[in-house]
Amino acid sequence: MGRNNKPDLVLESLEIEAVAAEGKSIAHAPDGRVVFVDYAVPGDVADVRILKRKKNYMEGRIETLVKPSEHRVEPFCSHFGVCGGCRWQHLPYSMQLEAKRSQVVDQLQRIGHLDIPEVRPTLGSKNTVYYRNKLEFTASPRRWILSGETSDNLGDEELCGLGFHVGKYFDKVLDIKECFLQGEPSNSLRIFVKQYAIQNGISFYNLRENHGQLRSMFVRTSSTGELMLIVCFGEDFDGRERMLSDIYEAFPQISSLYYIINKKLNDSISDQECILFKGSECIHETMEGLTFRIGPKSFYQTNSDQAYELYKVAREFAALNGGEVVYDLYTGTGTIAQFVSRKASRVIGIEYVPEAIEDAKTNARLNGIENCEFYAGDMKDVLTSSFIAAHGKPDVMIVDPPRAGMHPDVVKTILASAPERIVYVSCNPASQARDLQMMSSDYEIVAVQPVDMFPHTQHVENVCKLVRRPQKCE
Repeated sequence: MGRNNKPDLVLESLEIEAVAAEGKSIAHAPDGRVVFVDYAVPGDVADVRILKRKKNYMEGRIETLVKPSEHRVEPFCSHFGVCGGCRWQHLPYSMQLEAKRSQVVDQLQRIGHLDIPEVRPTLGSKNTVYYRNKLEFTASPRRWILSGETSDNLGDEELCGLGFHVGKYFDKVLDIKECFLQGEPSNSLRIFVKQYAIQNGISFYNLRENHGQLRSMFVRTSSTGELMLIVCFGEDFDGRERMLSDIYEAFPQISSLYYIINKKLNDSISDQECILFKGSECIHETMEGLTFRIGPKSFYQTNSDQAYELYKVAREFAALNGGEVVYDLYTGTGTIAQFVSRKASRVIGIEYVPEAIEDAKTNARLNGIENCEFYAGDMKDVLTSSFIAAHGKPDVMIVDPPRAGMHPDVVKTILASAPERIVYVSCNPASQARDLQMMSSDYEIVAVQPVDMFPHTQHVENVCKLVRRPQKCE
């Protein structure tokens, strides 16, 4: 009998032991195999239905919660368990922070086989709800059907959705009633846009068939109280200008209103023209007297308060005294570069996205910073031995790569340039561990600080301080 034809298996009265990666928790089956369980809390006793069986582990979901853990808390969001985000609402925040610290320890030691100092407690977020400054909502004419509903009993208007993608389904969208990630007027804006489209016969974009008018919307807010709305359409139509005007009139707090006509097959806007319809070209964030312009495509950490804490850790680990040449790799819009510039002689930022580099240059001029230089291009092509020879040997390098980590050629160039200290900021401790292993013969990890940018999720930002090992005389 094939594996897929095996009868259903329910393991009774499993005790959940610990929090694992990817938002799951761990138990052990009677045969000793690890069982990964969704939405479980350490201390739960549950009957677990097995959904996947492998040689060394199984995956399952709670069929019956026999005895809830004393640690279990009531989720605050009505979409919990269906929406793919905020999967740890049922865990106390202190347990979330410790789980993230354990995740960092596990990945640095298990994946990187690294010698590390004691990892500091995860730096918690001041706000655990309404902490995001950017959200994207996706439209669909056929939303995710909830338990107890049937599409046959719902009219076309009731089937329309504007919300988040569901799990692994690219074409499934959960209609969001209330989201606790971003403060008002985010929820009010989304509901208004959805109802306006329905009442005015504006079609919702069909992700599978690639047609429709209302495609998605981005809401960006800032600590200065400014608000940017970007409405993405799958095609142009006669009522588009009226729709945008009515939105702008209904929400006078909108500082900047853009629209995009995106006819391609994916939702990315990085290669699309953002057209300013009303208001200012940008909104602004401030930090320690610095001001950062944020345009429709600008990257800025989505938790503004925690971005400040993260940058303070990076500055602490850089240990600058005013005379160093600092390279800021993957600089984005130059936020970290400018944040540390007051304590450096020169800062050189490199970033792949040309628009981000233009933002960085603009921000430096805006802030009166004259010791920062910014260069655009693929990191492995820009950061070369000749570039370093032309711009000066780095004393300190700060690197904050994308989730995939650094290209091996970039690591080789960093090692060849031999900065005294490296500050490695990562949103993915697994790829960070791999990169650090490649540098471990030349550098010692002397400090590790996890930072929680995304409460109620399994994601963790991690900062490592590396110091160059004494070199052997030949």
